[in-house]
Amino acid sequence: MTVQAGTTATIQAEDGTSGAIIALHDGHEGEQAEITKAGFGGNDFIDLSNICGAGGNLTVQQTGNPATRKGDPLFMQHINNAWHSTDDNTRSSLSQCVHLDAAGNVQRIDAIKDFPNLETFVRSFADGMTYIDVGAWGGSPGNANDNNQSSARQGSTDIQVTYNDGDASPPQVSPIPYPIAPSTKYSSAKLTNPTVTFQQAAPPPTVSRLMSSNNAALAQGPGIILSNKASQDQTFNFYDNFWNGDGTAGANFDHPSNPTTVAAGATTFVSLPTTFKGRVQRGTQLPATWVEFQVSASNDHAAHGDVSLEQGCDKAATISATDGSGQTNGFSQDILSGAPDAAVQNKPDGTRALATTMGNWMSGPNQAAIDYENQVVGQQRAYVEGGRGRATLRRAIIALRWIFTEGGGMIVVV
Repeated sequence: MTVQAGTTATIQAEDGTSGAIIALHDGHEGEQAEITKAGFGGNDFIDLSNICGAGGNLTVQQTGNPATRKGDPLFMQHINNAWHSTDDNTRSSLSQCVHLDAAGNVQRIDAIKDFPNLETFVRSFADGMTYIDVGAWGGSPGNANDNNQSSARQGSTDIQVTYNDGDASPPQVSPIPYPIAPSTKYSSAKLTNPTVTFQQAAPPPTVSRLMSSNNAALAQGPGIILSNKASQDQTFNFYDNFWNGDGTAGANFDHPSNPTTVAAGATTFVSLPTTFKGRVQRGTQLPATWVEFQVSASNDHAAHGDVSLEQGCDKAATISATDGSGQTNGFSQDILSGAPDAAVQNKPDGTRALATTMGNWMSGPNQAAIDYENQVVGQQRAYVEGGRGRATLRRAIIALRWIFTEGGGMIVVV
């Protein structure tokens, strides 16, 4: 999409959709506004990222609400001032990733994620105003100021994106009018002068219909045996990853598959395809205990699984093999009752839970939760933090057993 100077383009996006508006500079990706319309809890999620580069000034906010603004409206002026103010050694070390015009001013920069010294340089003037590095991901706690860029906005409105070679602070305007179908909201974007590309987020892989059996032992084919040891009925949701890499994955936060309700004390078989790689959790809200698993790994075609507290803890969970080997992990004791207040972050519905140890769009890593969970659970029984030290279950079979207990028990994968 090319937007002419001084004009406004409107991009319609239904609630629940995600995408990015990316500025291109001579064919190179630069600054980008990342947007989820009416996502988790019905709130918009917006951020401004320079992870993939920069060549202009871009901001994003909810229309008419400057308190929600993300991005440095004078990013290029600030980087140019920093460039001319720094020493010759720093400029020399950045010569491969900072591109200048004929006058010696900064014209654009390459992807910050590929140049650690460029990250240090950009943080000297833009820290806390834009995504500079990837934030909390893949077991890394990330930078707290980057993590805070993903915080939710209050409610859902039109979204205003503004580009300017000068000051990209947006004018105060009312939402741009356009026809709206019943029960459908859209976002609008104000874009001035760049060439931009809007990329619709790819849908997650389709998960097979969830099936249950009164006798889990008779279940045939790949899947999991899901037990609810709580004293009340519980509904569990499955999240297939958006993508999978070598030791990494694109966590799915907003596209759960069909919910499965399990009666108190009951056990259900859930049929899943061998391509499933993701998690099961109680409900759809965070913080929550995750039982992560893949039915058939691409390298050894075995089932793998673990219990993770990185996105919170809303009761215990265990994961076990069903081949008679006795392999099990996770925990079954109640760790919520005795948790320190500093480690607690209730769910949006008021349910008591322990905060994330990794960070997400709502907050950064909670050190009190990290310290407490290391004390009462430990890295050998569940992922308190990413990295090494947590043994995952590996089974050549493709049946997984998850157990959710009263004290917080959630999942056992077999």
